[in-house]
Amino acid sequence: MNPTDPGIHADPLGEALHYLRMRSVFYCHSELSAPWGAHMPALQDCLMFHLVTEGRCWLTVASGAGPEEGRWLWPGDLALVPHGQGHDLRSEPGTPTPHLFDLPRECVSEHYEILRTGGGGEGSRIICGAVQFDHPAARHLVSVLPAVIHTSSAALQAGGWLPGLLQLMAEEARHMRAGGEAVITRLADIVVIQAIRHWVQHDATAQTGWLGALKDPRLGRAMALMHRDPAHGWTVAALAEAAAMSRSAFAQRFTALVGVPALEYLTQWRMHLAQAWLSQGQGIADVAARVGYQSEAAFCRAFKRAVGQTPGSARRGDAQTEALQRLLAVAAASPARPFISGIPNASGHHAN
Repeated sequence: MNPTDPGIHADPLGEALHYLRMRSVFYCHSELSAPWGAHMPALQDCLMFHLVTEGRCWLTVASGAGPEEGRWLWPGDLALVPHGQGHDLRSEPGTPTPHLFDLPRECVSEHYEILRTGGGGEGSRIICGAVQFDHPAARHLVSVLPAVIHTSSAALQAGGWLPGLLQLMAEEARHMRAGGEAVITRLADIVVIQAIRHWVQHDATAQTGWLGALKDPRLGRAMALMHRDPAHGWTVAALAEAAAMSRSAFAQRFTALVGVPALEYLTQWRMHLAQAWLSQGQGIADVAARVGYQSEAAFCRAFKRAVGQTPGSARRGDAQTEALQRLLAVAAASPARPFISGIPNASGHHAN
């Protein structure tokens, strides 16, 4: 590949956003009446979201660094919890929050349920969900998002066509016509991606670190080269040339923004890709070649050093997928409590 090829993607950040393709874990349409509350369990490697279509709710997200931060969500507001932390939704601050799986839910399909609960007061409707991202670029992007992204109705509507989309989601949720759950889940995916794009484009913290490097006209070009052709024998000199920078200036700026030297980042990227391909069942030798290793033994050593497990262990299956399958088996043995794909039957209550 020619580093100066003008055909290289002109928007490295846009290329990363292209990989935000979601895999559904669960969706839930909640019909609520005050007072009400629900505790959402932590879901490792999942992004969770809540879209308020009617009424309001008070959201608090667990934080290991200090007290929980609460915020109101109003009609048309969307909240993302990118790292799968446990969190609470309630009609008012201080309302008890029973565990989600202790509340009455109606199963509509494998990935979709309806929750109806509350004390008969002020009504709220919320579309909730949990999704996963398979591509390493998407996972990396999600990993650098903040603990909570709260996008207001006004910000979402700035997209022009989003008000109509949100109205359609609300109508489908209200009437639940045949196939309505499929419409809601696909539209919800679009709204989530739009919220991530909005944060990336407008939040000050998205101008630094890995995202800042992708946005940088020169560093972004070098990163796109590594992302698109991980098997190539990239050198700092070649990457600096692609970035139209001196070798020393490129090395210094790359490390300052990304946090690691360019070739160390390349190794990390290769191992992220390798881990994804191995978990899909691809052969070790084939994966080694795809990420630039002529020697399978050298690849195995590098993979074990970077990931902490052997390629053979990674190839036996994605740990999260295996965990979800085990939980499904547990759920099948506990029919008294409805279960949605991959979500554990947890007991107990959580209240503040």
